[in-house]
Amino acid sequence: MPKASEIKKNNTVVFDGKTCIVRDIERSVPQGRAGGSIYRMRMYDVVTGAKYDETFKDSDTLDMADLIRRPAMFSYIDGEEYVFMDKEDYTPYHLNKESIENEALFINEETDGIQVVIVSEVPVALDLPMSVELEVVETDPSIKGASATSRTKPATLSTGLVVQVPEYISTGEWIKVNTEERKFQSRADKH
Repeated sequence: MPKASEIKKNNTVVFDGKTCIVRDIERSVPQGRAGGSIYRMRMYDVVTGAKYDETFKDSDTLDMADLIRRPAMFSYIDGEEYVFMDKEDYTPYHLNKESIENEALFINEETDGIQVVIVSEVPVALDLPMSVELEVVETDPSIKGASATSRTKPATLSTGLVVQVPEYISTGEWIKVNTEERKFQSRADKH
């Protein structure tokens, strides 16, 4: 059983007898107190969608829930649902737009390395690759010779995500974006 300090975002844990997915973790170190960090976790019941905000000491242990990760690719949007196709057996997985709104900003038809998280045969979340490649659809004009400075400018990507990019990046270019930090990584290799 892992300690609270080892739990990561999108892990599924058993809490109060319910299977919950951890959506957000906030770590704080209380001042003037002996002992370790405190972890505030926002969890959602995978069956009912109920929200739980709980606080754990770093030494508290939690049970991991049984889950399956299936390689998938984005297929299409159907009303309020995103539909992903299993890469091996072509099973469609329907995920509510609201439950993956943060991940949706990194996904297009070409995104590779997506995994659908399944608990009790129900798709509940997405695991994204460490970085994705997206097209810059709007940014200020690039400045010649600006590569020596570390100044940045906002760029809107094809999915609606806005990230800070170096001044030399221009509209129409493809860039790599770190999905955890939501930051520019580099120019994309292809395209």
